[in-house]
Amino acid sequence: MIKLIASDMDGTLLSSHLDISELNKQAIKTAAENGIEFMVATGRGYSEARPVLDEAGIHCAMITGNGAQIFDEFDNVLHTVSLEKETVKEAMKILEEEDLYYELMTTEGVYSNNEAQRIEKFAILLSENIPHLTFKMAIAMASTQLKMLPVNYTEHYDTLVDDPEVEILKVISFNEEGAKRFEPALEKLHKLMNVHVTSSGVNNLEINHVNATKGNAVKYIAEKRGISIDDVFTIGDNFNDLPMLEVAGVSFAMGNAEEKVKEVAKYQTDTNIEDGVGKAILRAIEENL
Repeated sequence: MIKLIASDMDGTLLSSHLDISELNKQAIKTAAENGIEFMVATGRGYSEARPVLDEAGIHCAMITGNGAQIFDEFDNVLHTVSLEKETVKEAMKILEEEDLYYELMTTEGVYSNNEAQRIEKFAILLSENIPHLTFKMAIAMASTQLKMLPVNYTEHYDTLVDDPEVEILKVISFNEEGAKRFEPALEKLHKLMNVHVTSSGVNNLEINHVNATKGNAVKYIAEKRGISIDDVFTIGDNFNDLPMLEVAGVSFAMGNAEEKVKEVAKYQTDTNIEDGVGKAILRAIEENL
């Protein structure tokens, strides 16, 4: 029987409006009443994930940055897997050679070197998730949403990377043209040592340390909790979720998931706009999965 649930956020727990539905919240509460711990496992950084959970009144442990950091329910850092600084510089050079916008997720928050481009990239994310939303409307919504998400701006990433007090957790690039636009960079990035390259959407590319995966983080938490991995339930929709879907005893793919994710997961649920997470949790409890 499941004792721990780890859920992705974007495209999974969150609706198209990037909030948590009432049914999902109720299912999480029902899980708690049945002695099942709920946590999120997201590509977002701590500062981007926490506000959404706080708004929903959900206080739980978090796997952030695709497994680069793990926090307990009291926001204490339990584990960190950062990129080597030289590797970060090599990755940055590749992305700049390919004229790709990117951001750095660090132990001091998320950093961007271009506010206008960050708004534009967030608008692309919104327009992908909300049907019939015009790009002009998405830009306006993105500006409002980003005011609620703590983001730092810097003119020079090198200064940040060279700071011995700052660890780089993830490098993330965005481009509205999608996977094809990333192909030249990917070819070079795959030659770097000790990196794991994945994505959480069609228009992004994410670079972590090879050991920073959601699968490793879920195993870490399960071991700390004294829980068998067979009693862990994971759910997600995209490629960065594959490692945790592969290791868990119970795994669900969202109805809106990539085909590869559906192939790997043991079960399938409805889409994120149809309360897929809540329905999967209630099914798992009812069927004693």
